[in-house]
Amino acid sequence: MTTPSKSHGRKTIRPSLVPQDLMSEPTVLAGIWTARVITLFPGAFPGVLGESLTGKAMKDGKWQLETVDLRQFGEGKHRNVDDTPAGGGAGMVLRPDVMGRAIDHAQRHAKGRWPLVYLSPRGPRFNQAMAQRLAQADGVTMICGRFEGLDERVIEHYGIQEISLGDFVMTGGELAAQAVIDATVRLLPGVLGNAESTENESFSDGLLEHPQYTRPAEWMGRAIPDVLMSGHHGEIEKWRQQMSEALTRARRPDLWAAARAPLLDDAVRGVTDAATLTDFLHSKLGDMPDVTALERALATDPALPPNPWTAIAQILWVARG
Repeated sequence: MTTPSKSHGRKTIRPSLVPQDLMSEPTVLAGIWTARVITLFPGAFPGVLGESLTGKAMKDGKWQLETVDLRQFGEGKHRNVDDTPAGGGAGMVLRPDVMGRAIDHAQRHAKGRWPLVYLSPRGPRFNQAMAQRLAQADGVTMICGRFEGLDERVIEHYGIQEISLGDFVMTGGELAAQAVIDATVRLLPGVLGNAESTENESFSDGLLEHPQYTRPAEWMGRAIPDVLMSGHHGEIEKWRQQMSEALTRARRPDLWAAARAPLLDDAVRGVTDAATLTDFLHSKLGDMPDVTALERALATDPALPPNPWTAIAQILWVARG
């Protein structure tokens, strides 16, 4: 066990040319994972992040949250932050000069690995692997979009990473930022208390989590599976693995395909045409209802991509209709 540096967890003193109200200035802890959020609505934070385990961890100094009020960097008497889209169109766009000043302010003390993230429906879908990477960084600065979005030049200039929660549009990025922060903070050391809590849950190994049960032993005529009451830990782990695989295979064939791909690389090399693909699927995926639909799809388009297994999940989703 290593001894933390003397500055770990202590308040830092920073020189500034801007007068500040020391009574209202939040305590800043050095060496603590920090989420810094640029938003038009700083009052939306911490929100649910201040509750339960994430709230307790924040009070215990395991992580910290800072907000940057975008309005304070606005233009003119009314501190305008947006303007009409170039080329015309509906809505308003966040100005690059305003956002640039806010980013420079937010990043002035960022050190080490400190990604700059923009919550946007255009970005890749957020997942557990992204949460793990953010948790391994020193902190993260998140930009909460509003209106029609952010001027593209800001994204290009700062090399901002765009992240999406899914294929839907929200009125702003604040709720998305809280979701990303929550998923990340729970992975920080000491937040959950039990490391196994993050190791045995959905997506930690590429599969969905197995079903969970608790007392009473019987409810509404439904009993807890006998194996979970047997006390045989080996059989319990085997059952949980089987349930995880079955759920993933039935509900998320894309995840199932990705989880199986590393085990089937050699076999995939033998699948080079549509005629053998369905046989391959039957042997590796079993009698999934989608296989019949896939056969119909291949009948109309027998062409295969260079790496068939990579495309299997996509084909199955198309076959589902």
